[in-house]
Amino acid sequence: MQNRTAYSGGDSPAPEDLETRLTVELASVISAARRRATRDGDRQVDTAHLLHGLLESDPAVRAAFDGGPQVARLLGYLVQRSIGYGLQWHGTVEDSGAVPVVAEGAVPGWSPAAAAALDGALDRAHARYATRAGCLDLLAALVDDPESRAVEVLRRASVDTARLAHRLDGERPGQD
Repeated sequence: MQNRTAYSGGDSPAPEDLETRLTVELASVISAARRRATRDGDRQVDTAHLLHGLLESDPAVRAAFDGGPQVARLLGYLVQRSIGYGLQWHGTVEDSGAVPVVAEGAVPGWSPAAAAALDGALDRAHARYATRAGCLDLLAALVDDPESRAVEVLRRASVDTARLAHRLDGERPGQD
């Protein structure tokens, strides 16, 4: 697994530049995560919002779980977020501590861990010489932060995150 760095004010892409660095599918996932955070009354998009969007939107992400019952279990946990599971997160900022602290507003409306995951997805795409980050890039970056909300949900659904990370590192998607 690669070490990820969080966005800092100086090197984060401008919002309009960011769209040119994401596949259409990943841009759609991010839009869905923003809508979900707003609908749920959350202050920020966090890694669980991103994971939810990935699972709902991308067949390649679902396939990364080897077709097991884990996807249904994951979606079940994520759907329960606003009515039970995950209520302890309501009104709090996700900062797992696994990434360097970022300045407030470095990525407006995003938790530090979610911003770091997006940065990690862009790094992963860059490492394979792709012009755009895709959904599997973001999933791999989410799994890289063992203290994130997304990984907490994965573990609750009995996903072996180390095995998933290894599988994702072996699958360098050809998206660009």
